[in-house]
Amino acid sequence: MTTECHILSGNIQTDTVQHDFLSVIIAAHNEEDYIADCLEALLEQDNSAGLVEVIVAANACTDRTEDVVFSMKTAFEERNWRLVLLKISRAGKPNAFNQGDDAAIGNNRIYLDADVRCDPEMLGQLRAALSQQHPIYATGTIQVVPPSTWITKRYAEFWVRLPFVQNGAVGAGLFSANAAGRKRWAQFPAVISDDTFVRLNFAPEERIEVAARYHWPMVEGMRNLVRVRRRQDAGVAEIRRLYPELIRNENAQKISLSNLLHLMVQVPIGFLVYATIQTLVRLRPGSSEWVRGR
Repeated sequence: MTTECHILSGNIQTDTVQHDFLSVIIAAHNEEDYIADCLEALLEQDNSAGLVEVIVAANACTDRTEDVVFSMKTAFEERNWRLVLLKISRAGKPNAFNQGDDAAIGNNRIYLDADVRCDPEMLGQLRAALSQQHPIYATGTIQVVPPSTWITKRYAEFWVRLPFVQNGAVGAGLFSANAAGRKRWAQFPAVISDDTFVRLNFAPEERIEVAARYHWPMVEGMRNLVRVRRRQDAGVAEIRRLYPELIRNENAQKISLSNLLHLMVQVPIGFLVYATIQTLVRLRPGSSEWVRGR
């Protein structure tokens, strides 16, 4: 495996400013259609974001992802922010995060998917949440990007009402840890569900969901929803098998019968779609195959 590091703006010669920088690490594999919007949303953050470095860990890209990142160099220079591009020969999100961690200079770390767009208040609110001395995990308020297919629209309108989503600091596509929290694990292990692994390294009272929203695309179509749902279930099962000690931090709220009946009345078609997908998922075991679905 080879990794090339290109510091496109904000070359830092000393580590005396580590505590000032907020490090955003983006794992990107063939994201040419999304990475520009992701980076532009970061550049539009308000002044409470402070000093920021963005590290794009481009792993085994065969499209124009790296070229798009290079094209953002001037915009980052104008904001006086640090932009780093890592060209990693081996594909894989956990390894990309590990390479990004090795290159980061900030003590507080934000891990971001390349297809996520953050509202302008996000980095400032995360900075404030992570400013404590004790271990903290923080994420934003998830906002599903309006789906384009009928089936995903119906699925999403039910999914966003589930207790886990409403109260769980979900962290799908965006999660962060302060310096004390990042010490909870060494490197990202080669697991299916990196977000679940990180979230469960923190007790519920150590997890914060800030008010700022981030816009997260859900996969489109019945087939993709089933494939991704299978993979998510397999990821949770893998964590339970490999890291049983982390399960004590799981506080997933099971939906009560009364709540379920309420949701069925609220979104009856959404419930039927969700139930159908859950049934199809359980007809066949999950897979560890990486699934994008878009």
